[in-house]
Amino acid sequence: MTSTVPNAVQHTDAAAPPITMFGPDFPYAYDDFLAHPAGLGQIPATEHGQEVAVIGGGLSGIIAAYELMKMGLKPVVYEADRIGGRLRTVGFDGCDPSLTAEMGAMRFPPSSTALQHYIDLVGLETRAFPNPLSPATPSTVVDLKGESHYAETIDDLPQVYRDVASAWNACLEEGADFSDMNRALRERDVPRIREIWSQLVERLDNQTFYGFLCESEAFKSFRHREIFGQVGFGTGGWDTDFPNSILEILRVVYTEADDHHRGIVGGSQQLPLRLWDREPQKIVHWPLGTSLASLHGGEPRGAVTRLTRTAGNRITVTDATGDIRTFRAAVFTGQSWLLLSKIDCDDALFPIDHWTAMERTHYMESSKLFVPVDRPFWLDKDELTGRDTMSMTLTDRMTRGTYLLDDGPDKPAVICLSYTWCDDSLKWLPLSPKERMEVMLKSLGEIYPNVDIRSHIIGNPVTVSWENEPYFMGAFKANLPGHYRYQRRLFTHFMQDKLPADKRGLFLAGDDISWTAGWAEGAVQTALNAVWGVMHQFGGATDPTNPGPGDVYDEIAPVELPED
Repeated sequence: MTSTVPNAVQHTDAAAPPITMFGPDFPYAYDDFLAHPAGLGQIPATEHGQEVAVIGGGLSGIIAAYELMKMGLKPVVYEADRIGGRLRTVGFDGCDPSLTAEMGAMRFPPSSTALQHYIDLVGLETRAFPNPLSPATPSTVVDLKGESHYAETIDDLPQVYRDVASAWNACLEEGADFSDMNRALRERDVPRIREIWSQLVERLDNQTFYGFLCESEAFKSFRHREIFGQVGFGTGGWDTDFPNSILEILRVVYTEADDHHRGIVGGSQQLPLRLWDREPQKIVHWPLGTSLASLHGGEPRGAVTRLTRTAGNRITVTDATGDIRTFRAAVFTGQSWLLLSKIDCDDALFPIDHWTAMERTHYMESSKLFVPVDRPFWLDKDELTGRDTMSMTLTDRMTRGTYLLDDGPDKPAVICLSYTWCDDSLKWLPLSPKERMEVMLKSLGEIYPNVDIRSHIIGNPVTVSWENEPYFMGAFKANLPGHYRYQRRLFTHFMQDKLPADKRGLFLAGDDISWTAGWAEGAVQTALNAVWGVMHQFGGATDPTNPGPGDVYDEIAPVELPED
């Protein structure tokens, strides 16, 4: 896929091994683990039927519950809102039910190989997502400082954009050994990955994304940095990420997480919903025909309001109905700030350093607004110019990113009028959906003065501001400079043998626990870590031919930086 500002290496060799998002911090092949015929492990028969709390019914929680059920345990899923978490697909009142909007995750890279395992497992289809200048996007308009440029490929843009692309490529090569690391990840060369990454973590943990650009001779021009921030690479502008740690950005570009995106046909929320209903053919203890839904009578339990340590190092869970249950093991998959605010927690649940790491977690804000339209009118050709009437749009105006989503020329379609992050998202927060839509239509009207978008709208807008969602309080984690040590504590928490006995049994999972927050792959990987941890807690083990993430931990553990 051609990006607005492409990554440093464009791989066109069909014989090249595919890359995976296991990332440089913990280069474990989760996709191989999932594909192995021996399965993920087993627990002693004496433990079959034991209950395990799974708090949070997003993708991470549902995958953890599904795999624990297959091992013969009884997951008890708690969900405060709806199954799916930030895989949230909604419809439009009064419109064809096939018209949907992705309020959370909407595009997934092929490098999300563990995620793809589950997409394939439940029989979902994917198709190319219309990112800026991708082959799935008929045209893109870049509108900066009141000047618009129409492009079908990057070569259609003015030279300055190609200069910015070259600057980004040079910056990555000179400052972060991009090609070498990308090659090592592609070849799964763990020693080389660790060698490169350990040096970069030590050197760059205190550096912001913007500071990294400024240190590069290639980006000495402020104009180039400004354009790069507003137009970016892959999915659009990245200036809202400028204050974040450059390590976060390197994880994205090394693993091609921002390239070749696919959308899930019919909506991403189908994935956790289908796993909830799925009856696995290989299952221990439970009879064939068992599903998570059947174990729960069709619905998960409600919101968790209290978590405590009780005698015997148990985890005691109180839900919104007042029901109290006690478990030998629990998996927490909600965003970690919930443990500091919405849920009454014992300090004894975690070591103090882990509480500190959760408290310091930095979440990004994010907002979207979608409208349904009668047809993909943007494909009409302008009689004077021969161009598309409207295009996927990147701009420095309030809308920032506008995406055009259709299912064929004669069917109703959807426009994501605006997708924004951080400060840009906060600008929308006080406005109602209709107020947001009016501002967005005004901005787009300045870019497309001859296009009457409003005349095509057939239903009310739907919107989300994740920072205002009570069970999320933000869209996804993004580490600030100096936060590597905090992230390491959270990610490695599933390895509990060295913790005191009264700090074991509660496992963290979810994409904000992963190294690749904001990507569903991170939710999958940390769910599998937690599954290994629970299995180990109950005295189980993996097959020797298919070691799990905890079995090989000492060989590939994340770099540990000194505390003093």
